[in-house]
Amino acid sequence: MVYFALFLALASLVFWVYVLFDVIGSDSERIRLLPKPVWAVIVLLLPKVGAALWFLLGRPPRDPALAQGPAGPPPPFPEYEHPGRARAVSPEEDEAFLRRCRERAEEQRRRAREIQERESRERQEREHGGRDAGGASGSGDSRRDDDEDPVGPSS
Repeated sequence: MVYFALFLALASLVFWVYVLFDVIGSDSERIRLLPKPVWAVIVLLLPKVGAALWFLLGRPPRDPALAQGPAGPPPPFPEYEHPGRARAVSPEEDEAFLRRCRERAEEQRRRAREIQERESRERQEREHGGRDAGGASGSGDSRRDDDEDPVGPSS
């Protein structure tokens, strides 16, 4: 029984705080019956009765559009619903945009191919360089790679 009384007291406190914030956050022109500061004082001084009176007599009516919830399922492409969205005025502008997109994509592909080719060349050079270094030390071959010291060993 004590827990039930504690639960009711806590629920009453939460309801009172909600109503107080509702009074403070409401639009002054839409509040019914009394001015906003009077409603705030009533809710502060008479927590349970003031909160009930606010809901019954003072709370502004809800907008019908907000009360019904969403008007339906969202559109399949919501980005087209934005009012200030930049759109092509003529077909030529649209074609120019598409051409720039294609050129940018081709440039990205070209750079990716160059990077892949460079990586494969570096990998092949490392593989060939590892084989040449292993074979050159045993056979006395004096061939040099381009990136070696041109002076040679100081022995």
